[in-house]
Amino acid sequence: MTEQKLRVGVVGVGFAGQTHLKCYQQIPGVEVVAMAGKEADTLQRVADEANVPHRYSDWEDLVERDDLDVVSVATPTFLHAPVAIAALERGRHVLSEKPLARTSAEAEQMMAAARKAGRVLETAFNHRRRGDVATLKKHIDTGSLGRIYYAKASWLRRSGIPGLGSWFTNKEMSGGGPLIDLGVHVLDMALHLLGEPEVVSVSAATYAELGPKGRGGSMYSVKQQVNSAYEVEDIATAFLRLANGGTLLLETSWAGYAGTGDSFGVTLFGSDGGAQIDVRNYAHEDTLRIYTDIADTPAEIRPEVRRGEGHLGVVRSFVEVVRSGEWDQHQGEEGLSRTRIIDACYASALEGREVTLDSIASSVS
Repeated sequence: MTEQKLRVGVVGVGFAGQTHLKCYQQIPGVEVVAMAGKEADTLQRVADEANVPHRYSDWEDLVERDDLDVVSVATPTFLHAPVAIAALERGRHVLSEKPLARTSAEAEQMMAAARKAGRVLETAFNHRRRGDVATLKKHIDTGSLGRIYYAKASWLRRSGIPGLGSWFTNKEMSGGGPLIDLGVHVLDMALHLLGEPEVVSVSAATYAELGPKGRGGSMYSVKQQVNSAYEVEDIATAFLRLANGGTLLLETSWAGYAGTGDSFGVTLFGSDGGAQIDVRNYAHEDTLRIYTDIADTPAEIRPEVRRGEGHLGVVRSFVEVVRSGEWDQHQGEEGLSRTRIIDACYASALEGREVTLDSIASSVS
């Protein structure tokens, strides 16, 4: 596995699938030999441009191939578990788009399949691969912020529902709205920066004020239509208590009457300093601020950071793990952790009370 060419199959031909494909093509010793997707014209165009020889309309036919080492799952969320489990049972390593699954129960099934097969299962958390996140993580690890006791993570859109009537707004197919779609990204960023603290409990609320009225749809997003009613939230907020005594506030929205555009980021408050990543409309420059004192005077530092590799970093790291043969620490743990927290948030919002993570049942030991 360390020297042989890795043969890859990509399931999904939308933005995520095309991104995975392009990333694999940039890594020596990796060949994408098959793609699957329901959009026949897109499948043909993308596969022709990338010289992918084998194309399938049904993902089951791709997974059944005998010559694959890796399967990338870049489908609507409701297909993550069935595709990944089938691939793992066939002995393939799996890289899944975020969120790992619609629910923690599904994520646990995927993790159990990875453990039984002895294969890698990882989630594509590409935003932690940004340059500003990497720079801030290094700064935190020096101890310069001291004890980080409060954090905020948010992803807010003015009009960004990704396709009214699409699978995104169908609860059964998507698992939820912006909390599971965008929130999982900034939740991962925050927990990564904080050093993976244990989340003890959550108190959350969700709102659906614009989507059900046909408002807040993105003019830039064209998603597969299933003629669904609007069944998910368009704003969610959650307060997370951490085992180390700290707290994290999570805010996400697809649509809301606020500033125009699309913004996400993380703010950290520490005993010896603070920091903020503020990203407007997917910018990569001048997004990081570090707050400190210089000569007993408040100071703001604006580091010049590199862009970061994003999905390429995710795919490169995944390939390195597969080639290393050290697979037992890469079997869905982080993806399951994030999914379990999102589950607890939805449960809290539904029940109108604080929910402990212990109450989110786990069958994975």
